[in-house]
Amino acid sequence: MLVLSRQKEESIIIGDDIEVTIIDVRGDKVRLGINAPKSITVHRKEVYESIQREKAQKQKTNQPDTK
Repeated sequence: MLVLSRQKEESIIIGDDIEVTIIDVRGDKVRLGINAPKSITVHRKEVYESIQREKAQKQKTNQPDTK
């Protein structure tokens, strides 16, 4: 894992086309702004994990019974 220190209004660049900017820092919370192409989905981790669980569940229920 790469660990970087950034201050408010500073950014990091991922690849050639994703920019993550520190918008605000309040106590233990950091607000991020993310600029990415529309073809790249951006989710909070807990939302991403929920989507993956739903996909796995759908695949499980759509598989034909081999018995």
